[in-house]
Amino acid sequence: MDFFDRMGEKLVTAGKDVTQKAKDLSGTAKLNFDIKAKEDFIEKQYAQIGKLYYEDHKEEADGAYGQQMQAIAEAFAAIDHMKEEVLKIKGARQCPQCGATVPEDTEFCGKCGAKLNIFED
Repeated sequence: MDFFDRMGEKLVTAGKDVTQKAKDLSGTAKLNFDIKAKEDFIEKQYAQIGKLYYEDHKEEADGAYGQQMQAIAEAFAAIDHMKEEVLKIKGARQCPQCGATVPEDTEFCGKCGAKLNIFED
């Protein structure tokens, strides 16, 4: 019987160790997940600060961030040009009043009712 008692104690001890290691692993995984979530939050805040700074200082071509400001302005201009190309391909354009997409040959905007010059490019 002594053999079985010792074997039983060893199994109970091993089971407790495995349970504790599983709890530790679960706790570590949760903490690592929480750390990653906070790091992602910080990155989003950094991006928001950068966007706000850009909006406040985009007219300042010189200075410490002048090159980046110019690059962003050029990217915005390229995006606008590409959006115009997409509208041309679709046979549409944007209402200058409200920004709605309307067919090229429409005289009035269907959203705001603004009169459109159908001969504009």
